Amino acid sequence: MKIAFIKMHGLGNDFILIDCCERKLKIENSKFKILAKNLCNRRFGIGADQLLLLYPSEIADYKMRIFNVDGSEVEMCGNGIRCLAKYIWDKNLSNKNILSIETLAGIIKPERADDMIRVDMGEPVFEAEKIPIKILQNPKFKVQSYKEQEVIIDYPLKIEDNVFYVTCLSMGNPHAVIILEDLSEFPVSFYGPLIENNHLFPKRTNVEFVEVINTHEVKVRVWERGSGETLACGTGASAVGVATTIKGVTGRVLTVHLAGGDLMIEWAEDNHVYMTGPATKVFEGIIEIKY
Repeated sequence: MKIAFIKMHGLGNDFILIDCCERKLKIENSKFKILAKNLCNRRFGIGADQLLLLYPSEIADYKMRIFNVDGSEVEMCGNGIRCLAKYIWDKNLSNKNILSIETLAGIIKPERADDMIRVDMGEPVFEAEKIPIKILQNPKFKVQSYKEQEVIIDYPLKIEDNVFYVTCLSMGNPHAVIILEDLSEFPVSFYGPLIENNHLFPKRTNVEFVEVINTHEVKVRVWERGSGETLACGTGASAVGVATTIKGVTGRVLTVHLAGGDLMIEWAEDNHVYMTGPATKVFEGIIEIKY
């Protein structure tokens, strides 16, 4: 079977996008895990952090499915949805300035913002069971309150020889945000997977390591659940914007400096998080697969 695809990236967080609207991808649902692993492999496939599938939707303009390089399906991807929106507009599939995209995290709305794309990422979720996170009984930890909501701020998590103080929330997918003094030499590839797969997180977690520059800027390195360290993460940058705000170390409008470039994050008064950034087409092609 020959499949047409387009390679895209958002600040170096790269994707293989397959348009399943015109003709249905004749692959069993159970085989998508294998497809994602094979296509995203950087040595033997096209190479990407994630596989994006574009479908028609009965409740929105379009539907997006997302598979990590390890084959796991995830709820949402901020950089991915910007790339999906750019593809839709570039191909003249819609003339709407604001799109509605069905995801496992709900309906997400990207909109044109000059040469950028602004995405309404929805409201942050703080409830432990919805993140999800299994808060253990710890006499040194008390759940705090932020604007009448219980929030998990600075939960002490011992990993090997270190104790990390994690602030946890969901932006449609789980995040653990950790503030450090210096990121330049920090071994993300060592601690990232240990935190991602810790028993505290029943669905694993994305991990954001943050260095606060000032109240309007932060530097972030991301360990993405199922993909490893990536050059950028839209939901991760959004989670950082919320976490640093509730911790009182930044304001609600923030520039997040990632390895692949910058994202603008605003946690607005309507409680929605808005992310603004670019999306870039790399190339198109056709690949033959056997299933």
